[in-house]
Amino acid sequence: MDIIFYHPFFKAETWINGLQQRLPDARIRQWQPGDNGHSDYALVRQPPVEMLQGRKLKAVFALGAGVDDILGQLREHPEMLAPGVPLFRLEDTGMGRQMQEYAVYHVLGWFRRFPEYQKQKTETLWHHLRNRKRSDFSVGILGAGVLGRSVAQSLLAWDFPVSCWSRTAKQIDGVTSFHGEQQLGAFLSSTQVLINLLPNTPQTQGILNRHLLSQLKPGAFLLNLARGAHLVEADLLAAIEAGEVSAAALDVFNHEPLPAEHAFWSHPDIAITPHNAAVTLPDEAMDYIAQAMLRCENGEMPEGRVDISRGY
Repeated sequence: MDIIFYHPFFKAETWINGLQQRLPDARIRQWQPGDNGHSDYALVRQPPVEMLQGRKLKAVFALGAGVDDILGQLREHPEMLAPGVPLFRLEDTGMGRQMQEYAVYHVLGWFRRFPEYQKQKTETLWHHLRNRKRSDFSVGILGAGVLGRSVAQSLLAWDFPVSCWSRTAKQIDGVTSFHGEQQLGAFLSSTQVLINLLPNTPQTQGILNRHLLSQLKPGAFLLNLARGAHLVEADLLAAIEAGEVSAAALDVFNHEPLPAEHAFWSHPDIAITPHNAAVTLPDEAMDYIAQAMLRCENGEMPEGRVDISRGY
């Protein structure tokens, strides 16, 4: 089995050595421009078109949960990947737990009003704020994929009312499910904390806009863990100014790194992290990839295959 690897900033030696330990009979190399040698599998992130074009691959593995980068390339260069070659993404591989930690931290903070107390500290103000009722502090998750389900389950453990919206019907134990455009309004109107974990597709870009935010419960909170392209940034600022949104926590942005002059940096009601809510964990990812390749070799279809027509 021949495997080629490309990632714009991951250390290739770590992945090549780790996969070699798991697949001792495989031949694994870092792809370089001009390398047109035989390969069965490709491990990639933002691959150059010429890396994949013309190859008779058994499968391509995207080194992340999101595949919008490679799908965007395919829309511009459909010849990059031969028809029928399956594309797989990392569905969890340790990212689910990290997303749980991030979401629980912010939801509990907003529920207990900790950011507001921190603001009072800067004003040397000693003032008790009214406790919120857990039954009223409903959490709605946009996206019911592996990560969305993981986050939902972590919040159920804290007894928050949790709902989920997805494009098609999904069932998650203990979670109120909504699906399709017709049920989006009902989902939003019942949501106090909105967590975005949608895939980035042409249909979902800009979905977190003023119209959508205005349909949430008054004084709602926003947590964007998916992609910066989902959020219309000016609309969030307007919604906070209008009191429709109380606060937001953002891990992803339209332009990364976030420009130094961006209004988000200085906004007192917007928390920022540098796109690290959940990072790829090499050992967990390599365990999945190695097992998936062995399944492919046995004529099986591993979990995590991307529906290229739907974009996730």
